Amino acid sequence: MKKLNKNIFLLLFALLLSASSVQAQVEVSTGADFYSTYVFRGIAYDGPSLQPSVTVTSGGFSVGAWGSQGLSSTALQEMDLYAGYEFSNGIYLGLTDYYYPGSNWGSGDSHAFEINASYSANALSVAGNYILNEAVDAGSVGSDMYFELGYSLDQADVFIGAGDGWHSNSGDFALVNIGISTGKDIEVTDTFSIPVSGSAIWNPDTEQFYILVGFSF
Repeated sequence: MKKLNKNIFLLLFALLLSASSVQAQVEVSTGADFYSTYVFRGIAYDGPSLQPSVTVTSGGFSVGAWGSQGLSSTALQEMDLYAGYEFSNGIYLGLTDYYYPGSNWGSGDSHAFEINASYSANALSVAGNYILNEAVDAGSVGSDMYFELGYSLDQADVFIGAGDGWHSNSGDFALVNIGISTGKDIEVTDTFSIPVSGSAIWNPDTEQFYILVGFSF
């Protein structure tokens, strides 16, 4: 596991160097979202949450860090790293490292590594994700899979997702994420607006329904 951990971060570093060397401008951006409920792939991990991010992009390459800090009495912390490349034909390939503070960051059992692949064309999108390893402290069992199909309507997006492993109650493959989302910009001044998004999500596996709203800064 320690060897896998080391190789993953060497890959992340290599992607960052590649992004810096291509003939495109390197851009660094930061931002934050605030959500009334943190729901990921049909599962509510926490209530109100602040989610900061830092991203380095160059051409189709991107390397970044994303986190979630819960504001409830049982606050969840999540701190992820990711790297990927988006091709001009709509294909994206990437890698995500999931880590939850409280466990030793240097331990292989603290990191769940996931391969990410997606394709979008016009209004249709499809994504597939695969966990490479078992990580007790991160909650993955290894070989966890998640697939999602999305379609963009005029004023909203609809999606349906299914997965196994850490995505379902029994660990078996199940529908876990069905919903609709939409968004708009709230104009504060002539030159400043705040993006607002909202979702209604039903998880058939857990029989839970969520309505949430988020603000981006």
